[in-house]
Amino acid sequence: MAYKHVAAISGASRGIGYETARLLKQAGYLVYDLSRSGGEGPFTHISCDITDEGAVRLAFERIKEAEGQLNLLICNAGFGIAGAIEDTAITQAAKQFAVNFLGTCACIKYALPYLRESHGRVIVVSSVAGIIPLPFQAYYSASKSALNALVLGLAQEVKPFGVSVTAALPGDAQSAFTAAREKVARDNVYGETAARSLAVMEHDEQNGMAAAYVAQRIATLAHKKRLRLFYTIGGKYRVFYLMQKLLPLALVRFIVSKIYAK
Repeated sequence: MAYKHVAAISGASRGIGYETARLLKQAGYLVYDLSRSGGEGPFTHISCDITDEGAVRLAFERIKEAEGQLNLLICNAGFGIAGAIEDTAITQAAKQFAVNFLGTCACIKYALPYLRESHGRVIVVSSVAGIIPLPFQAYYSASKSALNALVLGLAQEVKPFGVSVTAALPGDAQSAFTAAREKVARDNVYGETAARSLAVMEHDEQNGMAAAYVAQRIATLAHKKRLRLFYTIGGKYRVFYLMQKLLPLALVRFIVSKIYAK
């Protein structure tokens, strides 16, 4: 098969990233996966810890050398921390931002020279939690909010070069994210409330959207002629997105507290 487009996806070895890679391969892309663990899949795997800036730079240089182009970057890699802010070590918070935010920044930084050449596209996988922060998942929410701000700034910077930027904001989905979440010890004053909040989160994820559905929505963004800055994935989450824009903040936070911090 002759490939017309080349895509790089961080964290495509499983879950939503894997399903997105599969769909892009079907659409005619040559797909590279940047992740620490590879495996059988519809992509060329490059072993890369996205928190290692040097490794990220070398990964994109390798793609450019091998293919001569890069048309699409999907920043998908990430994980979550659950627990009270008071109980979470700063080193844990730093790890959360190193992967979710700074890892994304590194991928964008070293992909942009090649995306400018191709007038390519950046898709950042954020979260509804970046718009509506959740209790006992505050650091995760903050890392996704930071990504949303990054998208807003980046889109203006690269527009003159014909590079388009958007963020996908999925709601709860069935994926490996739930099992990979790091849980902070909760044997103190926050214990019972934190445990109930986490149980609600995990229940919603385990009964949420299929990874393949979320991936299909993300893959669609690769082909849209004109992009908005943000796309919420999931019907009820689009309602939540509109709710936080239209309702008073105090009311929105009251509703969130009833769901997650009873």
